[in-house]
Amino acid sequence: MKNITVFDKPMCCSSGVCGPSVDPALARFADDLRWLASQGVQVKRHNPAHDATAFMHDPIIREAMKVGGEAVLPVIVVDGEERSRQRYPERDELAAWIHLPLTSESATSTKGECCGKTNCC
Repeated sequence: MKNITVFDKPMCCSSGVCGPSVDPALARFADDLRWLASQGVQVKRHNPAHDATAFMHDPIIREAMKVGGEAVLPVIVVDGEERSRQRYPERDELAAWIHLPLTSESATSTKGECCGKTNCC
């Protein structure tokens, strides 16, 4: 099973998709992570405001933050290898990293629409 671990910037909630003004990039990324999970990928997200121990115990994020501080966040780790810093990757990039084929339907993320078609926010 493939694993993706996201070390987020400090946010008020676990996904950043909360409050009166939601960042469209965070909403899109949250949707992309839900899609990955539906494909059998193990997805973990860590927010330093709520899960500081994950940041202290993971050698990849500990070293990245030692060098660049919080400015390196978010950091995306795929199967133990750092793949991205300082940005939230697009769905096609995530799929390529874990060797998931994209169909025309799965290639379409919500591009920031809150929670996709469910309007759950």
